[in-house]
Amino acid sequence: MTVLVAYNESPQGEAAFAAAVDEAARRRTSLTVLVLTPQPDDAPIPSHLVHLLQTVAGPDDTVKVAFRSDRIDVADAILDHAEKVDAQIIVMGSRKRTPVGKFLLGSTTQRVLLDAAVPVLVIRATR
Repeated sequence: MTVLVAYNESPQGEAAFAAAVDEAARRRTSLTVLVLTPQPDDAPIPSHLVHLLQTVAGPDDTVKVAFRSDRIDVADAILDHAEKVDAQIIVMGSRKRTPVGKFLLGSTTQRVLLDAAVPVLVIRATR
């Protein structure tokens, strides 16, 4: 089992990553980072994520990195990957949106919260 963090390069992504690291340590389990920005499977890990990964203490095998396919919706990618890795919990960042913005664009966070088979921890960035 693992803690799955949905990560993108943003203050919300960084806050979610930090919370997921803490959650994985508390649960004494591994961490899986799902990078939400689509990348080819053979692409190197983005430098902003490499920097964050260097802050994680422990053996190299305690953190795994996966990339979202550009052929799949973000919420579906998170839910599918949570099932694939047998996640104990999903950690994701959130940003403030207006009610009209939520209505017009939908909400990835809302879909994951409603459809996840495991608990979801939603983190807000402090900046």
